[in-house]
Amino acid sequence: MKIALAQIRPKLSPDNLSKHIEFIDKTDADLIIFPELSLNGYKIKDALLEDAFNVVFFEKIKFNKDVVLGAALKIDNKIFNSALYLGEELIIHHKKHLPTYGVFEEGRFFFAGSEFKSFNTKFGKTSMFICEDVFSGEAIDFVAKEKPDLIIVISASPAREFKDNKLLIEEQWESVLKTMAILSGGYVAFCNRVGFEDGLGFWGGSRVINPKGEVEVKASYFEEELIESELSHKLTFTQKYFLRKS
Repeated sequence: MKIALAQIRPKLSPDNLSKHIEFIDKTDADLIIFPELSLNGYKIKDALLEDAFNVVFFEKIKFNKDVVLGAALKIDNKIFNSALYLGEELIIHHKKHLPTYGVFEEGRFFFAGSEFKSFNTKFGKTSMFICEDVFSGEAIDFVAKEKPDLIIVISASPAREFKDNKLLIEEQWESVLKTMAILSGGYVAFCNRVGFEDGLGFWGGSRVINPKGEVEVKASYFEEELIESELSHKLTFTQKYFLRKS
């Protein structure tokens, strides 16, 4: 199975679908993944009351491959920061851990999700997380127990704090992502956005990490890019075999 990561620069607008289609048409991958809030832009604030999408919108969309994207999603008068897997069926994950500190204000505008879950895809057991979700012990515990074959992480992570000419946040991300890969024996696909919004600069650096905790492919910093990676069922099976309970 081939996956693609579309490291895009969304507009701060609900009019980003054409950019998604542009990148979808560029790849023959079985699955293409877009960043957090890729349909709306990140600093949506009060505009989410008018710009949030509803489930019917996504039920009507048909692509020639599986697609994961991010959107502000309105359900029962609540608006969530959501990841949506558009495949044989529509799977939705609502961001559970909403950062509301420093430059982040998500808790002011979104409702929090209630759970992490796994579901079946072409590659096997799959789980989705959104940005801050993975920095919780709960998420690490979940993947260690569930052992998904594919972990999808979509993000809008801004660049901040440099250390020895390196982004400190990238080092933190890579540590967490590699841990998730090793503990699950599965692949981790991390798609982060680029561009600038309201003083925030998003660094990109999207990547695929294999079940041994190795980075197989990585996107550039601060630029739009499409990267692809072939996932090996054999490698996933091997790593999970050695993680089995005695």
